[in-house]
Amino acid sequence: MSFGTYARRVRDEQVPLARRHTSLRCAVGHYCPLGFNATWAYLAATARPSPDLRRDPAALLRALETLEASRAVWLDEVESYAVRRHAEKAAGRRAPRRIITQPSGFRWPGETAPSRLGLVAAVANRRTAFRRSPFPDEGLHRDSQGQQLAGLHACLDSCAAAYLTNLGRVDAATRDALAEAIGGIESLLRPGPAPLNSHLLGWLRFANLVAYAAEVPLGS
Repeated sequence: MSFGTYARRVRDEQVPLARRHTSLRCAVGHYCPLGFNATWAYLAATARPSPDLRRDPAALLRALETLEASRAVWLDEVESYAVRRHAEKAAGRRAPRRIITQPSGFRWPGETAPSRLGLVAAVANRRTAFRRSPFPDEGLHRDSQGQQLAGLHACLDSCAAAYLTNLGRVDAATRDALAEAIGGIESLLRPGPAPLNSHLLGWLRFANLVAYAAEVPLGS
């Protein structure tokens, strides 16, 4: 079913609250600009003062409205890009200047800056998952890469911890360390289904989320 169908179910007071909650999760499955779990954490945090989406219908509706507002901005971006590309092709410019095909994994589209509270919740959620994920088995990488992987893992965790401890206030040294960690992760990625990629891609998504969140103005 479509995003709109699930949104209507969330608003339908005749539907049991548990099913409305499930419908919101399905809607997030259709549109999750920060990834499913991070988007859900963002919505739960910004649905305050009662972020219990499973038991509070008002919070459920606030979360849906936040999601819909972001999706509307993204749809406008996609439509604007399509119109621009049509004009560029008509003018003989075949190569696009910029590609917008789906929400970025580390950007919250909106008419205003995203909620810092929501991003802190999203980073906290993903850091918990990052720390719980098993470290790559030695059989997945060369012996010479083990120390590099350990360093990247520790650096990324430290940068995320600094972001969370300071509620979004990230100093220049942390930003530089995060950028180096992203570059280091990308340097280890290999084309195709390389065994190590499944771990590294998860690390990279988390690193990009933290990097994006760190750029959000503190007043938001």
